[in-house]
Amino acid sequence: MTALDPDLLLRAYAIGVFPMADSRDARDIYWVEPRKRGVLPLDGFRLSRSLAKTLRSDRFTVTADTAFADVVAQCAQSTDDRPDTWINPQIERAYAALHARGHAHSVETWVDGALVGGLYGVTLGGAFFGESMFSRRRDASKVALAHLVARLRVGGYRLLDCQFITDHLASLGAIEIARAAYVSLLDGALGVGSTGGRVVGDFRALDRLADPANDAAAASDPAATVSGPVSGNRIVQLLGQTS
Repeated sequence: MTALDPDLLLRAYAIGVFPMADSRDARDIYWVEPRKRGVLPLDGFRLSRSLAKTLRSDRFTVTADTAFADVVAQCAQSTDDRPDTWINPQIERAYAALHARGHAHSVETWVDGALVGGLYGVTLGGAFFGESMFSRRRDASKVALAHLVARLRVGGYRLLDCQFITDHLASLGAIEIARAAYVSLLDGALGVGSTGGRVVGDFRALDRLADPANDAAAASDPAATVSGPVSGNRIVQLLGQTS
């Protein structure tokens, strides 16, 4: 079994391809390029009044890049409604390597110090490729996604790739587009580096709004843990009006 090379992974994402495994125990991976692609337009996130209320309550503490390996491990676990997953150990190790390089990130939701939800994905240029999410409490993954969308907006991202549409993602604004339309969006997201001096694809821009001291930490170590909690009220403000 050949190890999944992080450089190969990044080249694959740059052309719209991503890896999966048949099961958690599968030894090998295969490459996927869907004919229909799920994306969540960053200006089309559906913030319901109930979700806005949950965010404002700060019932969940939300962080980024503080428990990447734990989030991936939770996403790989079997559950009653998902007896098996596509995340095998080879994929787990490859994304850990991308995280160490600053090309993979996680958003975590916590209650009383316990990890109850989260998501992770790959970042390249102005694109964020969402890989998987999990939830052990009601609304835990919705809150994580709301924080991610706000983070990507502040960071100047152009594309949030969801890979495949689910009812859960569709309820939050995700749509399905043809492969050609996706490739066009991807090329646009990867073909920009800055706009008027503003970096496009800055995952930690939201953290610096909360604490400018994080700027130095991010500059010195691409994989540094720099994110402290950002208030839910701030996230609601960044996401705009509720539906």
